[in-house]
Amino acid sequence: MAISSSQFTAIDDAVNRLAAESILAQVGRDEGLVPAYSLLGDLRDFCAPEPALRDAIAAVQNDLEKLLDKAQPFDAASLAKVRGLVEWLPGALAAVRGGEAVPAQGQAAAPAAAATASAPVAAGDGEGDVLLDLHLDENRELLGEFYAEAVDHLQQIEAALLALDQEPDNQEALNSIFRSFHTIKGNAGFLGLVPMQRLAHEVESLLDLARNHQIQLNAAIITEILRSRDALQALTQQVAIALEKGQLPSQIIPVSHLISAVKRLAASPHAPAAPAHAPVTPPAAASAAPVATAPASEVAPAAVPEASPATSAAEAAAPAAELAPVVPMPAGAATAEKTVAAAPDKKATAGPVKMAASATVRVNTEKLDSLMDVVGELVIVQSQLIESARQEGQINTTLQRNVAQLGRITKELQSTAMSLRMIPIKPTFQKMERLARDLARDFGKKVAFETSGEDTELDRTVVEEIGDPLVHMVRNALDHGLETSAARIDAGKPEVGTVRLRAYHQGSNIVVELQDDGRGIDPAKIYRKAVERGMFPDGTVLSREETLALIFAPGFSTAEKVTSVSGRGVGMDVVKRNIERLRGKIEIDSEVGKGSTFKVKLPLTMAIIDGLVVRVGEDRFILPSTSVQMALRPTRESITSVHGKGEVLDLRGRFIPVHRLNRQFGIPGDAANPWEGIVVIVETSGKVTALLVDEMVSKQEVVIKNLGAYMQNLPGVAGGAILGDGNIALILDPGSLLNAA
Repeated sequence: MAISSSQFTAIDDAVNRLAAESILAQVGRDEGLVPAYSLLGDLRDFCAPEPALRDAIAAVQNDLEKLLDKAQPFDAASLAKVRGLVEWLPGALAAVRGGEAVPAQGQAAAPAAAATASAPVAAGDGEGDVLLDLHLDENRELLGEFYAEAVDHLQQIEAALLALDQEPDNQEALNSIFRSFHTIKGNAGFLGLVPMQRLAHEVESLLDLARNHQIQLNAAIITEILRSRDALQALTQQVAIALEKGQLPSQIIPVSHLISAVKRLAASPHAPAAPAHAPVTPPAAASAAPVATAPASEVAPAAVPEASPATSAAEAAAPAAELAPVVPMPAGAATAEKTVAAAPDKKATAGPVKMAASATVRVNTEKLDSLMDVVGELVIVQSQLIESARQEGQINTTLQRNVAQLGRITKELQSTAMSLRMIPIKPTFQKMERLARDLARDFGKKVAFETSGEDTELDRTVVEEIGDPLVHMVRNALDHGLETSAARIDAGKPEVGTVRLRAYHQGSNIVVELQDDGRGIDPAKIYRKAVERGMFPDGTVLSREETLALIFAPGFSTAEKVTSVSGRGVGMDVVKRNIERLRGKIEIDSEVGKGSTFKVKLPLTMAIIDGLVVRVGEDRFILPSTSVQMALRPTRESITSVHGKGEVLDLRGRFIPVHRLNRQFGIPGDAANPWEGIVVIVETSGKVTALLVDEMVSKQEVVIKNLGAYMQNLPGVAGGAILGDGNIALILDPGSLLNAA
């Protein structure tokens, strides 16, 4: 009985994986010992018809078995035998294929034989430029796991590369990248994803040279690896689209130019990087919402990549200045929204895509959303029970005690359910770091991009939505904010400009702060531009804050010239609109010649709102606390009627327009005159307004409920909430409310 062709394919795959394990293995450590032992067992079974192969493999496996029996790590002798076997097997297998005598161990393989044995991972010019062949029907489940894990690894690769860009001698980051490319290569090879396997293999080989100190990483090498990572990202998106929509890849993502560039750098690491290849646009995603996954430190090691945050939206093989959306995880596949425990960092074991038992679990986002809905209903019922118990008074103290206990449990459950939706902002910060690196190179500016608070957690919806505003802000900081190196030196500043991005908690909000030490924003220049555009007559008195807020006006730009990045007046108005849609606000602090700071304040979660409950007639309304500045009962003298303008409130010399909520919604109100009611001062989009209500009821957290299709897009209304007494209150959106008024 001879070895069949299908067995030869399986043997080649096992040999390749054993070779990778032998490269990763180290004397005195046990990482890779179990996978190597397992692979040798597979090889021994496959090679059973050929005694020379079988016996040589069995001898090495027996040595490893002795180490495992004694719970000992690799020693120099056993590791040398594994590596010797890996070097000998390709030539021996080629001899068996050709019907020739198997060479003795230690004998060098013929060049032709070596070439034949390495064929599965070799790639020539253009050879890797083929469509992904997914075999979707039989591989759907494996491809789902492969996609989720590849996303994690690609994110980890980008993070480690950016660390290496700052610290070329960071061995831990280098090993992390090597493991990631190694695992992607192995899993892609198992699933027959040829372009991914071949590109990952070449990058892995280049990284192995760096790990063995045969080459020194430099900016050119890191840039080429980033381009390769982006191409793998585009190929991964094709897998996601196939899983979600059943649409098989129809576009070839070219990788041969990247393979050639990586080979050239491996041969001559100081050669200039290849010119950027024509950008490859990945297939259109079904949805632009990025996948949110758990941080690498929290996801269990398995036979596949260590999980990390969702991959950035950098478009494949193109500068990161143009960002493409990441395809969301298909509903049928698992996506790591949040893990329940941390696991130690270990090297991925060899083998096809499979999950290992661990203290973490991947949960579909739809299940988390459903859980939050159910918890929200529970909170509503609990508040209704509290109301009922209050009406009972002293009659039923047992009921009150039980309701109080239910309240404590409900609050804890609500907190836990909310935490499941919380993910670190780290993936978004990493995307900004990559963007800053590429833009700095494009502009020819020297930039130190610093981040802090990356582990700050926000609601996943907020993390997904904050990405686009930050892209605009980082672009502006590098294009308009930072001066050129020559200009900085002339101004007595360090040649290298600094951009800092940080996140931190402030009360019930998260603050994301972007700071640069550039030229700052000149209020006088903004004022002149606004007058030229006819936004207000010359001579109008504006405060510094009001002047700086003009940069958020649609189409407003102070750029002297239009660049590929900014200057068209599109950006900051989008930033403000997107942030306000998240119930957040943005503040500017800038000093000419010293730099600017943009502070974005965001709510911790989108599912629950901290609001002020007010009454107008028989109806209740909820105002977001983030928009409320103060509430007061005005005096008769502080209210003035202005012809054609309506009523205004004189608040310490500042005139604020007054809007009556009962007129806005066409309902009767108790307060015929403003001084008979309460005015609530709200601020939105830099504008301050007073809303007249009859009474302030309470300040409380409420669960936001969707009003349904028939009541969507109501001016001034953001949603609804069920109060403790069972009544429904509308949650107001001050921005659209004032626009409607």
